Amino acid sequence: MKAVSVQNISKTYRTVKALNGISFDVEPGEIYGIIGPDGAGKTSLFRILTTMLLADSGTATVDGLDVVKDYKEIRSRIGYMPGRFSLYQDLTVEENLEFFATVFNTTIEENYELVKDIYQQIEPFKNRRAGKLSGGMKQKLALCCALIHKPTVLFLDEPTTGVDPVSRKEFWEMLRKLKEQHITILVSTPYMDEATLCDRIALIQHGQFLQVDTPQNIIDGFKEILWSVKSNQMYKLLTDLRNYDKVKTCFTFGETHHITVDKTLTEEELKEYLMSKQHEDIEIKPIKASIEDCYMQLAQNNE
Repeated sequence: MKAVSVQNISKTYRTVKALNGISFDVEPGEIYGIIGPDGAGKTSLFRILTTMLLADSGTATVDGLDVVKDYKEIRSRIGYMPGRFSLYQDLTVEENLEFFATVFNTTIEENYELVKDIYQQIEPFKNRRAGKLSGGMKQKLALCCALIHKPTVLFLDEPTTGVDPVSRKEFWEMLRKLKEQHITILVSTPYMDEATLCDRIALIQHGQFLQVDTPQNIIDGFKEILWSVKSNQMYKLLTDLRNYDKVKTCFTFGETHHITVDKTLTEEELKEYLMSKQHEDIEIKPIKASIEDCYMQLAQNNE
């Protein structure tokens, strides 16, 4: 039995198509990532799977249960951590955890081993109100509350958005430990670097999946010649590269531009072209593709 199974799910808000015929399966015990920018449809998909929103068409099951017919049973079996901090800000850390344990007819003590490693990090602040916690601490508390009833499937909607890099790293280490306890995890994120931490990923744009595979298989499937380019005039460089007929694509990546090029183009030829456009301090390097490079390529091909 699949932990999650989705068949042709669609959802429209007035004239906006949030989801357009999404289908996929998640294996038990898998960390499955839904990767894409804001507005791609990630939250709508998670709300449908957690029984908070009805799809316009299509079917979905979680733990073998239908998201429409068996919504009450599903809610007792899953854990859900929404993108926005949604715990009671005027309750303390300990009071929030006790409240959620009570809602699911359990106790902190009964499932303490499941949240122990996470809770111990926030236990020194157990008497602090949730609203006064840092972003990383709020994240850990929300995860504890989502886990306190020992769910079989855990849904995490953009859990690391707005969190500092150290807390992001700690959070993914927690997810790996949870996987060892045979909890299926669906996580959405706009951060492409987090894709490599999942077992499988679905790249999503405009409510459609561009590709579903392991992160490494997606990277291995990138067959274009890829270069990183810098100069002393980065904005002008972007325009000049996009206007060059032997450059197929050009996107900004931090302090450089990543370009895919015609196989007949040489680095020296490109350098001469850029010098003719008054660029200086030119750096051109062949590089390996990242998930973000793959996403940008797939997204452009899908336009």
